Amino acid sequence: MKERYFDDLKVGDRFQSDAYEVPGEAIIEFAEKFDPQKFHLNANEAERSIFKGLVASGWHTAAITMRLFVRTLNFAEGAIGLGVDELRWPNAVRPGDQLRVETEIVDHRVSKSKPNHGVVRLRNVTTNQRGEIVQTMFAHALVPKRTTNA
Repeated sequence: MKERYFDDLKVGDRFQSDAYEVPGEAIIEFAEKFDPQKFHLNANEAERSIFKGLVASGWHTAAITMRLFVRTLNFAEGAIGLGVDELRWPNAVRPGDQLRVETEIVDHRVSKSKPNHGVVRLRNVTTNQRGEIVQTMFAHALVPKRTTNA
C-alpha cells in the first residue's frame, strides 16, 4: 500500500477502512488490563447490566479505531497525535461485531512550528456491520510533508 504524506491529502478526502471483527475474548482481555468493569469482563454479569450482554470498553473501541485508521491512511513516518475532541460512543460494541472506520479530512494546513510537516484535522466515524455508529471523534495529527523546506 502506498504511503501517504501531508501533500497527498485535501479537505473533503474520505477513506474507508477494511473491517475488523471484535472477538469476545479480546473484549475480556482488554478489560482485564485496562477497564475492569463487570460488563466488560464477564458475560453472566453483563447480562444483568444496562447493556444486557458483554460489551467492549469505549477505550477498546478507540484502540481498534486507531488500528483501522493507521492501516488505512498509512502515513509515511507515522502521524503524531496532537489531540482528540468530541470523542463519543453512541452504541456499544459487542462480541463478533465487524467494525469499519471512515476518515474525513476536515482541515489541512502547514505547521507553523514544523514546516516539514502539516497539521490535519480529521473526523473518524466507526460503525458496526449494521451501520450503527459506535464511535465518533475529531482529531488533530502532525503529518510529514513529502517535500521539505531545508
